[in-house]
Amino acid sequence: MQNVLVIEDHEVTREWLVGLAQDVFPTSSIHQSGTLEQAYSWLSDNSAHLAIVDLSLPDGSGTDLLRHFKLHSPDTYLVVATIFDDDKHLFEALRAGANGYLLKDQSSKAIIDSLSGIAAGSPPLSPAVSRRLLRQFQQPEDNDGAVALSEREKEVLFLLAKGFGRSDIAEFLGVSVNTVASHIKAIYRKLNVSGRAEATLEAVRMGLIPGI
Repeated sequence: MQNVLVIEDHEVTREWLVGLAQDVFPTSSIHQSGTLEQAYSWLSDNSAHLAIVDLSLPDGSGTDLLRHFKLHSPDTYLVVATIFDDDKHLFEALRAGANGYLLKDQSSKAIIDSLSGIAAGSPPLSPAVSRRLLRQFQQPEDNDGAVALSEREKEVLFLLAKGFGRSDIAEFLGVSVNTVASHIKAIYRKLNVSGRAEATLEAVRMGLIPGI
């Protein structure tokens, strides 16, 4: 990570996150912004390889900044750091392009461990967030005309629809990339689709993820 940008309006929390980022990425340049305006101003002349984004900012929503990154800097790795652990904020952030979602009530060590996993291809997700994600495809669904996917295939489809790559899914589920590839092939066959976009629409239809 050459440039890391931390966007957080609360000064004490911002300094804390900057310190954690420096611990994890000691050779990176760590930059900070307290508002969307400051972030956009910095980004007008610079690029970030990693952005740690708060969702609640004094001049708008961090979700808008995520969308800006996704549109103008799709290679930036986006991690949300927030107090919000509800479905609305979580899934809005994921749809906007977040690669990770961390809760600020975690210990410094937990966040350092999560950020350290980025290099190994592990999405930084707080345990409570992981549990919330997994519960999404454990909800009862209307089985009228539903395709018979196994529970593991539903897990893979859910993560695939959320934008996770094969290696990310493998890391998240604790299986090999080849196993994930086999599941994806079976999912596409059962759903009669040929790509991620079609599979995502099927995941919405099946109630595995909220409508986009």
